[in-house]
Amino acid sequence: MRQNYRYRILALLFAATTINYIDRSVLGVLAPTLRDHVFGWSVQDYSYITIAFQLAYALGLLTVGSFVDRVGVRLGFAIAITIWSIFGAAHALVRPAFGLIGFIVARMGLGFGESGIFPCTTKAIAEWFPQRQRGLATGFVNASTNVGAVLAPLLVPLFVSPDGRHWQIAFLFTSAFSAIWVVVWWRTYRSPAQHPKVTPEELELIRHDQIVQTERPLSWASVARCRETWAFAVLKLPDAAWWFYLFWAGTFLTDKFGLDISHLGLPLVVIFATADLGSILGGWISGRLLTAGWSVNRARKTTLFACAILVLPVTLVTRAQESWTAVALLGLAAAAHQAWSTNIYTIVSDLFPRKAVGSVVGIGGMIGSGATMLAFFTLGHVIRKENSDSYFGPFLVAGLVYLAAFAALQFIVPKLTPVDTARLDQ
Repeated sequence: MRQNYRYRILALLFAATTINYIDRSVLGVLAPTLRDHVFGWSVQDYSYITIAFQLAYALGLLTVGSFVDRVGVRLGFAIAITIWSIFGAAHALVRPAFGLIGFIVARMGLGFGESGIFPCTTKAIAEWFPQRQRGLATGFVNASTNVGAVLAPLLVPLFVSPDGRHWQIAFLFTSAFSAIWVVVWWRTYRSPAQHPKVTPEELELIRHDQIVQTERPLSWASVARCRETWAFAVLKLPDAAWWFYLFWAGTFLTDKFGLDISHLGLPLVVIFATADLGSILGGWISGRLLTAGWSVNRARKTTLFACAILVLPVTLVTRAQESWTAVALLGLAAAAHQAWSTNIYTIVSDLFPRKAVGSVVGIGGMIGSGATMLAFFTLGHVIRKENSDSYFGPFLVAGLVYLAAFAALQFIVPKLTPVDTARLDQ
C-alpha cells in the first residue's frame, strides 16, 4: 500500500510558516497602539522600523538561499527558525527610551532569520512532491502565512490592553512553539531517498515527472545568469503590496475609521482568512489545469493573469464609506496576492533543479524586499495619519503592479520551460 509520508512533512512546513507569520504580524497588529500609546512613533519612525526588517530580510536572502542549497533544508531550516525566534522574543526587551533603535535592531534580527522561510519551504516541497502536486502543496503552505496573520490579531488583544499595557507578551508567546518545532523537525526530516518511512511506491511517485537533477551545489552566479531567475524576481515585485497590507492595513483602518486594537481584530481576521482561500485555490486551480492537459506555461500564466485582474478593485479602497467595504476590498486583494504567490513559487520548482531552488528564491526574494523597502520609505513620506486620503496613491500602485509584473514575465520568458542543467553547470 502506498504511504503518504510527504503529507507529514507538509504539515511541518505549514506549522513553521504559521509560527513565522505570527511573529512578523504581531507588529502590524500592535503598530497603532505602540505608535500612539507606548513609544510615540511618527509615521516616518514606523516606516524606518519596517524598512529595517526588509533590509535584513533582503540581505539574508542573498546568502540564505545558497546556504540552504549547500547544507540542505534540514539544517538550514533549523538554523533559520532558531535565529528568528531569538530576535522575535528580543522585542520584549525594548524600553521606551530606546524604542526606535531597539525595534530597528530587533526587526533586523527577525528579518534575517525569517529570510530562510521560503527558500526552505520551496526546496522541501520540490524534494517531496511531484510536479502536478506542487501547486496545491505550495498553496497549502502559503495558506499558513494567512493562518499566522489571522491568529495574531486574535491572540494579541487577549494579552495587550488598548493603552498598550503588557505589549511585551505579544512578542514572547511564539518562542516556545518555535523551540518545539525545531526539535520535531530535526527528528523527522530527511530527504525522501534517505527516509526510512518512505516506501518505494511513494518514492517513485515523488520522482515522477521531475526535471533532470544536478547533484553538485550550484553557485549564486550560475543561477543569476538565467533569465528565468530574473523572471521570478520580477514576479516578486508585488511583494511590496503584500507587505503593505500586512504592516499598514491596521493603521489604515485606524486612521480612516477610528478602529482601536479591540476592534481591529475581526477585520484583520477576515482579510487574512480570505487570503487563505486565495492561497489554496490558486494552487488547486493551476494543478487542475495541468491535470486537464494544459501545459505548465498556459496553466501557471492563466492563473497569474486572473490574480492580476482580481487585485484591481483595491485601488478603490480609500473611497469606501464603511469599514467592512474596505475590508472586503482588502480581503479580495490579499486573496489574489496569495494565489499569485503560490504559483510563482511553484514556477521555480517547475523550471529549476532542486539544487538551485533555494538560490533562485533567494535572489527573487531579495528583489521583492528591495521593492518593499522603497515602498515603505515612500509611505513614510506620503501617508499622514490625520488624512486617510493620503493612502490613495499607495493603494493605486498596489493594484496595478501585478499587471506590470505579468507583462514583464511575458517579455522575459514567453514560454515557461525547464532550464537546461548544462547552462547552470557552465
